[in-house]
Amino acid sequence: MSRLGKKPIAIKDKTEVTVADDLVTVKGPLGQLQLRFNRDIGIKVENGQVILTQNKKTLETDALWGTYSSLIQNMMEGVNKEFEKKLIIEGVGYRIEVRGQKLVFSVGLSHPIEMEIPKGIKVTVEGENISVKGIDKELVGQFAANIRATKKPEPYLGKGIRYGGEVIRRKQGKKTV
Repeated sequence: MSRLGKKPIAIKDKTEVTVADDLVTVKGPLGQLQLRFNRDIGIKVENGQVILTQNKKTLETDALWGTYSSLIQNMMEGVNKEFEKKLIIEGVGYRIEVRGQKLVFSVGLSHPIEMEIPKGIKVTVEGENISVKGIDKELVGQFAANIRATKKPEPYLGKGIRYGGEVIRRKQGKKTV
């Protein structure tokens, strides 16, 4: 049994939630998000609250019940306030710039790397700080992870791309005798 799934989700001001078959749509001041759900989970909008119930009692619906509750809460939060992930680039000569709808990386490889910015995501680069913003929490997090994956921070010198609050455990180099 899910503790999150049992609790009704209060709908925030300026937010509209509609359910049609297996599609939940959340509209707010910043935009609209849609997500398809499993039909085994019942979703109702009543008295300014979203209520989730299990139509079938299986292991899969037990697992999905709380997950869907969290997804709906994230959707409501995203259409009211953008999610943001901050990244920091460290290293001599490492650069990232935005060219139209592409990010261009120069991170110590023999060639520059180009990455397409998905729709609904805003990327700003100020010096060594990169900011990824958007209303879809999953899309923002995945795109930030893709950016970090281009040059993960290495433990000896700490060069690479890391998250804003991430602490890199540094290793000691070889000792000379």
